[in-house]
Parts: sequence; structure tokens; C-alpha cells
Amino acid sequence: MLFQVDTRSMVPIHDQIVNQVVFGIASGSLAMGELIPSIRELAITVEAHPNTVAKAYQKLETLGLITARRGKGMEVTPDAPAICRQRRGDILRERLRDVLREALLAVGADDVRRLVEEELSRQAGGGT
Repeated sequence: MLFQVDTRSMVPIHDQIVNQVVFGIASGSLAMGELIPSIRELAITVEAHPNTVAKAYQKLETLGLITARRGKGMEVTPDAPAICRQRRGDILRERLRDVLREALLAVGADDVRRLVEEELSRQAGGGT
């Protein structure tokens, strides 16, 4: 799994890492029992402080998505896929709410619907 963070994002880096792991598990690109990079490795990869990565891993562990495997590292738990599919939906719903709230301040509901339908068609058709 490839991790990327956006330092310009309003989303804190530790939350970006958590969300990427959640989406990775939900999509199946991170499977049950699979090891994730060590704190040090991931900190180097995403150019973040190790404490930032440790904070993300603590949250993932608290959510029951990863667990420490003695002598091996952190691995994806058996319950993680179901939890992540639910959490992925929650994350997407929250993002969508934010975008819709902003769009409705700029234009009316009919225009938002039209824009959403156009974009859905474009995405489904693979066009730009």
C-alpha cells in the first residue's frame, strides 16, 4: 500500500494516515493479517515526524483495526474489514456533507443536483 500525505490539506497528517489505512482495508488492498510499515518506515516515506505516525497508529489500534504482533510489527485485525467498510461510508458521507453545504451557499439546490449529475456521468463515463 502506498501512503501519501498532503501537507497543504486542512486534514491533519495523522488523520490522513488513518483514513488511508481505513480505505485500504475497506477496499481489500490491505488484508487481514497483513503487516503495515513500522512507525519509522512510514515517517520516512511520508516525511512526517514519527510522533505523528505513532498518533495515527494509536488511533488505528484504538479503533480495533491494527494490533501489535510481537517481533513482527503492526498487523490488520480480523475485524478490520467490516469496521473499515462502515467507517469508509461515514468518512465519505462527512466529506460529501461539507461539499454540499459549501455548494448550497454558492448556488441553489437545483444547480447542485445538476452539477452532481454531470460529474457522476463524467466519472462513470471516464471523461474529463
